[in-house]
Amino acid sequence: MPLRQPLDKCSGDWDIATRDALVADHPVGLATRFGGTLLRALGLGTSASTTARGKRWKFSTGRPRRPIEEARELRGLLKACHPGPSLAVTVLASAYGVSIGLPASRIALVAATVLTGQLSIGWSNDLIDVNRDRATARRDKPFATGELSIRAGRVACAVTAIGTVVLSLGNGIGFSEVYLPCVAAGWSYNLGMKGTVLSWLPYAVAFGGLPVSVALAGGATSPWWVAVAGALLGVGAHLMNVLPDLADDEATGIHGLAHRLGARRTSLLAVTSLLAASVLLLLIEARTEPVAAGAVAAVVAVLAGLAMVSDGKTPFYAAMGIAVADVGLLLVAG
Repeated sequence: MPLRQPLDKCSGDWDIATRDALVADHPVGLATRFGGTLLRALGLGTSASTTARGKRWKFSTGRPRRPIEEARELRGLLKACHPGPSLAVTVLASAYGVSIGLPASRIALVAATVLTGQLSIGWSNDLIDVNRDRATARRDKPFATGELSIRAGRVACAVTAIGTVVLSLGNGIGFSEVYLPCVAAGWSYNLGMKGTVLSWLPYAVAFGGLPVSVALAGGATSPWWVAVAGALLGVGAHLMNVLPDLADDEATGIHGLAHRLGARRTSLLAVTSLLAASVLLLLIEARTEPVAAGAVAAVVAVLAGLAMVSDGKTPFYAAMGIAVADVGLLLVAG
């Protein structure tokens, strides 16, 4: 789309009519605008001001900040958002969108929506747990160490939570009706369900609903087994995720399902859940690709066997291998 006025890279000028058209006509525009809003709200970007409609869009610098201060806060935000899981879920949603044939612009908007939802969940988790993290001297938690201020975390949570709603609506009502409850499930885990025997439920809801919402973004519906396989994968992911933190959690009063079962039984239950997802997906895949399904089944069987008879960290890594196979099967079968 040609610009009505050239972009002045030195002054940061932006033609407001072009900006409005970009946001209205292209999903990526909405995601890009939201990213700028997040940075400005956190004080890490420029603040914007404009005069009458039709004038050029001017950006003015907010309060002076030292580069080292901005870099520290950005680093803290990245560490506190649980970058691994946030990125993994976003990539999974995007890959599923590709596998079902969504257009690139829609995939970009879905990815932005899922990422903002995951960011809000990650930051809220560390904010809510800040006292527990301080009690256990968690040096990898920026809020607990003081590397990142509580205020910055609250602003980040608020902006991303609102942004998730806005971006969800950009994907359609059907998408919003499924994906927003998935995000709410993540928040419910942070707000207390992690310490109950139902700690697995938010993961089952979120992982089961994610592929369904992605399909709805393209105006399609997913078969029932996609949601079931996703839910089983979510339960397994939850159990694997809490294994490294069992001791710290128990020391601060968290008693979820995994804490009640203990490390060994939690590992076995995680493998069982992931194995159930594998069986379901393999039965679907075997109808069209029996040879490939048989090969994956053999790998999954070996990993499951290792998890059942091994000690130490081997069951954890075996479960991770099964989870990767499940994701691959879901993408292919989807």
